[in-house]
Amino acid sequence: MDLQILWYVLAAVLIVLGIVGAILPALPGVPMVFCGMLLAAWADGFAHVGAFTLIVLGVLTVLALVVDFMAGILGAKRVGASRPAVIGAALGTLIGIFFGLPGLLLGPFIGALLGELGAGGTLGKATGVGIGAWLGFLVGTVFKLGVCFAMLGVFAFAFVVG
Repeated sequence: MDLQILWYVLAAVLIVLGIVGAILPALPGVPMVFCGMLLAAWADGFAHVGAFTLIVLGVLTVLALVVDFMAGILGAKRVGASRPAVIGAALGTLIGIFFGLPGLLLGPFIGALLGELGAGGTLGKATGVGIGAWLGFLVGTVFKLGVCFAMLGVFAFAFVVG
């Protein structure tokens, strides 16, 4: 098998795992997509995808990381979450990974709720904080997926045109 084909296969695996990682918080999704695209560009000797395209893809990667980080915090903070609630949302997200899709969906909510209750918040406030954290997680995930597909479009366009 040609070594270049092996590089392309590895690049495709990184991109697919990266898209999965955009949903699963345990994997650095968008950076993995970027690394896969960088590897594919390198395997091609940068003949189709050059510096400008890679810079655009890098900027999109950084933007996705910043928005994802801020979405969860702002979602919880917007509804008046305490520091323990924000930490609880983050821990709930990480623990939720081990429980599949239900864990991913409920983890941030339960973590924020328990963190807010632990900080002395009322059940009503803790529920609102949990919903805010969950919505922040959801917005961040949808944004990361959107950026991954935008990156695929930019890369494919550059590869075909370049």
